[in-house]
Amino acid sequence: MESTTAPSLPANRFAQYWSLTKPRVTQLAVFCAVIGMFLSTRGMVPWQVLIGGTIGIWLLAGAAFAINCLVEQKVDALMRRTAWRPSARGEITPLQIIVFSAVLGGTGMWVLDTFANALTMWLTFATFVGYAIIYTIVLKPATPQNIVIGGAAGAMPPALGWAAVTGSVPPEAWMLVLIIFVWTPPHFWALALYRRQDYVKSGLPMLPVTHGERFTRLHILLYTIVLFAVSLMPYAYGMNGLTYLTGAVILGGIFLAYAWKLWRAYSDQLARKTFRYSIVYLSLIFAALLIDHYIRIFAHV
Repeated sequence: MESTTAPSLPANRFAQYWSLTKPRVTQLAVFCAVIGMFLSTRGMVPWQVLIGGTIGIWLLAGAAFAINCLVEQKVDALMRRTAWRPSARGEITPLQIIVFSAVLGGTGMWVLDTFANALTMWLTFATFVGYAIIYTIVLKPATPQNIVIGGAAGAMPPALGWAAVTGSVPPEAWMLVLIIFVWTPPHFWALALYRRQDYVKSGLPMLPVTHGERFTRLHILLYTIVLFAVSLMPYAYGMNGLTYLTGAVILGGIFLAYAWKLWRAYSDQLARKTFRYSIVYLSLIFAALLIDHYIRIFAHV
């Protein structure tokens, strides 16, 4: 997930390092992880797991994003959307970024191992490798399907949160991962459509550049249809009830309407609106999962 507009230039050293962690993206990932924690139990999440797990996952996510900024330093400098980043402007050196990422990542692993469990630590580390190495270095410059394959790493937060509480990753957690996994392509391709000139300059093989606008719009629609179906799985599995089902149908219906309009009559403005709604969609559907979870618990008390 990416920001729609470039923020103002960081005013001080702390703000420069903070921006390397892509805080708005990290916040959504951590939010999904926390939801995974609460969905994993019928009671309250132990405070040390809640706080330690949240901090540890945030630190490793921030470390992965910092490596992403380092690897894409030259590419970011060519793109209007990312040229403001301190890494792209040369205001933070590669060595400083590596040290910063290592400190964040190492601290995050220690926090997860200490306050959660080893499974969560290693799963989160694997997610770091998947995003920072496999996606950023290998897939992104190699194939227009980069965001599809690499989306597996970005989809992991709910499983990480679940593992932090229970020490396991059951089918319910993987259903949450699948929702984010299928959500990622239409979310990112909507951005790539209205930022396609940036990607032309960068040389990255994003789908609108390699296969054209119409092909990308079709795939956004197809993935959104699949997402609608996948979002109903928690209800079909018995994990959630009618409250969630209602929310999933309404939210998915709105997403489908955006995707259909984008397919029928493209405009950059509509692509931007679709991208922004996709972020709202993911936030609200995970909120619906949590609300329904506690409604069902209180109904049986």
